[in-house]
Amino acid sequence: MLKRLAVALVLFAALSVFVGPSPVAQESGPPRINVTVDLVQLNVAVTDNKGKYVTGLHPQDFIVTEDGIPEDIATYGEGNVSARAIPAKAPSGAASPDASAGQPSDPSSSLSGSELTSLVEGANVFVLFDTSNYMYRGFVFAQDAIADFVRSLEGADKVAFYSYSRDLSRASLLTADRTQVLRAARTTVAGDDAALYNCLLLTVQDAAHFTGRKVIVVFSNGPDNYSMVPPEDVAELAQSTGTTIYMVSTQEAHLEPISNAVFQRMTAATGGKVYFAKNWKDEQNAFASIRDDLAHLYSLSYYPKPNSNRGWRTITVKLASDQHKHYHIRTRDGYRLQRSRFSAEYVPPTPPAASAKLP
Repeated sequence: MLKRLAVALVLFAALSVFVGPSPVAQESGPPRINVTVDLVQLNVAVTDNKGKYVTGLHPQDFIVTEDGIPEDIATYGEGNVSARAIPAKAPSGAASPDASAGQPSDPSSSLSGSELTSLVEGANVFVLFDTSNYMYRGFVFAQDAIADFVRSLEGADKVAFYSYSRDLSRASLLTADRTQVLRAARTTVAGDDAALYNCLLLTVQDAAHFTGRKVIVVFSNGPDNYSMVPPEDVAELAQSTGTTIYMVSTQEAHLEPISNAVFQRMTAATGGKVYFAKNWKDEQNAFASIRDDLAHLYSLSYYPKPNSNRGWRTITVKLASDQHKHYHIRTRDGYRLQRSRFSAEYVPPTPPAASAKLP
C-alpha cells in the first residue's frame, strides 16, 4: 500500500510540474519578450457512411467553433503532407487565452507563415507496449505486429517505443531512426503487474513537449491492476495537449466490462480508435488500420478568439456544405486551458544606434 502511495505522489508531482508555470531562464544580452502562442491543433478524420475516408477537402470546407465561437483556420494539411499556413484565415485581432494575464493580444502577429508552419509540421508517434504478466501468451506475436507497424510508418517523422508493467520504460526515445525503435521493441521482456494508466499519463506528458501531430498507440493485453491514476485524468490531459490515443487490445480486455468501456471512452474523447483483437492476425490488421487512419487525417489549427472561459472548452468541427452533411467527423471534443502548448520567443529588433553629432 505504501508503495502504491509513493507512486501516486510521484505522478502527482510530475503532473504538477507539467501544468505549472515554467521558470524564467536568466539570460544575458538584449531583453527578450516571451510570447505565448496558444495554437490549438486538431487531427480530424472524415469518413462516409461506408466508413471510407473522404479526401480532397479544403480549409473552407471546415467550420470550427470553440464554445460556439467561430474560429479561423491558421494552418491546414491533409494526410502525410506537411501543414501549410493559411494567411487569409490568420486572425487579425484574436487574443490568446492568456491575454488577460499580461500577454500580447495577438501573439500570431510576431510569427511569419514559415514559422507558424514549423510549429505544426511533423508527426510524432509514441508506441506503448504492455509487458505485464498478462502478456505471457502471444508476446512474440505482439512484438511482430508492432515491428511491422513501425516499419510501415513512412509518413511519421519520428517514432518512440515505450513499454510498461508496473513502471514505464522509455526503451527508445523519439527518433527518426527506425532501426533503433525496432531494436528496442525486439529486446523488450515481460514483467509483472499492469499500471497502464500511470504509464500512459507519463507518455502523454512526454508527447506534450513536442509540436506537430502527437499520437500514442497503445497495445494492452488486459485490464489495469496497479495504477493510482484514474483513466479520466489521462484522457483529459491527452485532450488538453492535443494527443490522439489509439488502443489495440485483446479479447481479455474486451470481455472485462470496465476496461472495455474505459478504452472506448478514452480513444473516442481524443479522436482515436480502439481495436479488440481475437488473434495475432487481428492485431496486425488493427495496426494496419491505425497506419491507414494516420495517413488520412486532416490537420487543422487555430488561434482561439477572445473567450472568458478559462476552464474546459468545447470544440466542434463540422463541414460547411450540405452535400457533406452525411459524412462523419472524428476529432477531440475539447480541451482544458493549459499554461502553454506551443510557445515562440520574440526578440524585439535592436534600435539603430544614434548617430554621433559633431560639436
